[in-house]
Amino acid sequence: MSHIRLGKYNQLEVVKEVDFGVYLNGDEDGEILLPKRYVPEGCVPGDMLNVFIYLDMDERLVATTLQPYAQVGEFACLEVAWVNQFGAFLNWGLMKDLFVPYREQKAKMVKGGKYIVYVYIDEESYRIVASAKVEHFLSKERPEYEAGEEVDVLVWQRTDLGYKVIVDNKFSGMIYHNEVFQPLSPGKCLQAYIKQVREDGKIDLALQKAGFEKVDDFAETLLQYIEAQGGFTTMNDKTEAAVIYNTFGVSKKTFKKAVGDLYKKRLIMLEEGGIRLVPQD
Repeated sequence: MSHIRLGKYNQLEVVKEVDFGVYLNGDEDGEILLPKRYVPEGCVPGDMLNVFIYLDMDERLVATTLQPYAQVGEFACLEVAWVNQFGAFLNWGLMKDLFVPYREQKAKMVKGGKYIVYVYIDEESYRIVASAKVEHFLSKERPEYEAGEEVDVLVWQRTDLGYKVIVDNKFSGMIYHNEVFQPLSPGKCLQAYIKQVREDGKIDLALQKAGFEKVDDFAETLLQYIEAQGGFTTMNDKTEAAVIYNTFGVSKKTFKKAVGDLYKKRLIMLEEGGIRLVPQD
């Protein structure tokens, strides 16, 4: 069985130099060419290189030091470079574009369009291809997450309930509209926090850590922010929720509660144009 991981990074030894590049030791797969344009300066036989292995136009193994936007086994948002009668070809950061057969498209892909896809190896042709039918590649296992755990998410699609996301490149999850305080769109990568894993295995997420929504914690943060602004901020209860979230990472509801808490403690004054610190003796 080949030890070369097609569509992934491999640590391979340089075995010889030629005019058009260097050859790497692929063991039973033979020598693999790293074209001259990708050979690091000062590279000599015996060096170990971390290279990405894919197939060239003639379906031969070839190496590159370029970094693709996605490896085999990963989800990504990629742009269509061109289409023909067989399917679409996505720009994934390499010389050779990534093929999406028509059978793996949910709707006919168009040039310039961006789509969430899964990169895999077609078992029949042994080619690296992609599919827009990402739901077929999400894990059916029950996720083993704890509430509050931080995860990486890729925004997949907007629904009436909220945004479907891909969690840790493996599971499907949902961020509900009432948990969103910043602009989201398919293809955006960000961190989120587990709210709960339901009995049916579905994952609910939030974009901010539950503990940071405690008013006492944020009130102190807000007070320090106003002090750093010279004792006055133009932010108040009329400020848009997205602006508050982008500045502090909390909801407008938490912001207003913290303002109320500081006001009751007579630490701030509420003015028409913003919030001012009360001078302390």
